[in-house]
Amino acid sequence: MRRMFIAVLALATVLSQAQTRVKDVIYLKQGGCAYTMDVFTPKTSNHKAIVWMVSGGWFSNHQDINPMLATAFTDKGFTVFQVVHGSQPKYTIPEIVPQVRRAMRFVRANAATYDVLPNAIGVTGASAGGHLSLEIGGLGDDGDPNAKDPIDRESSRADAVVAFMPPTDFENWGKDGITALEVPNMGVYFPAFGVTGQTPKDVAHKIGHDVSPINLVKKGFPPTLIVHGDKDPLVPLQQSQKMDAAFEAAGVVHKLVIVPGGAHNTVTVLGGFAATLEWFSTHLPSSKG
Repeated sequence: MRRMFIAVLALATVLSQAQTRVKDVIYLKQGGCAYTMDVFTPKTSNHKAIVWMVSGGWFSNHQDINPMLATAFTDKGFTVFQVVHGSQPKYTIPEIVPQVRRAMRFVRANAATYDVLPNAIGVTGASAGGHLSLEIGGLGDDGDPNAKDPIDRESSRADAVVAFMPPTDFENWGKDGITALEVPNMGVYFPAFGVTGQTPKDVAHKIGHDVSPINLVKKGFPPTLIVHGDKDPLVPLQQSQKMDAAFEAAGVVHKLVIVPGGAHNTVTVLGGFAATLEWFSTHLPSSKG
């Protein structure tokens, strides 16, 4: 399926406009490390930005930056920022989330440089990248006006969100009362939560609660599209259905697209991509108004 996805995007590249890529743009220096993003600019800009979380299992790698994926957006005029964050097992989710929120601040602080509107910045990603996109959506703030670093004075808010096959509720995984940190096939992701197989159940529940986007849903959450396959063997479809219901209860602008036959794979991404382009085109403004 990955080959099919690459083939489709390769064809799109052949037929596409030219795009410009700037590699390794530093958005954060921390602990002696530099965290970067690659920026893809279209031939003709629509002045809207897409921030893509390069993340699978909360592991982020420069090799997973995908120019062909960026092309699918830049052909529609979007400027794309593919963000690489600190990876588990060195970093836990509570440490990763501030990094990607900093990336949002960086894009907004440099909006004029990249010819995008500061109020037209969307965020998206798949799997762990979808989870981080929802975390950004729920935790957005206006920045610290007293910060020494001018980037930290900027808002981390997303103006629209799209999340592909995202984990949303680690306390209720597949069914109510079952924490994801009790499920054997989730063991490879335990380092991202800072737990082991011996972590007490009540502690695991608390950790799961604290990093579950469903607990961030409230009025004012940005317009959010969720895309999930109905054959996903890793992240239950129930996760997106619960998040969608929470959005409905809170009065958030939302939509859930269920991809028939989609697993935790590129079939689901491809199945929701047209809706993604439409979502960002509709919900990201075209002017500062």
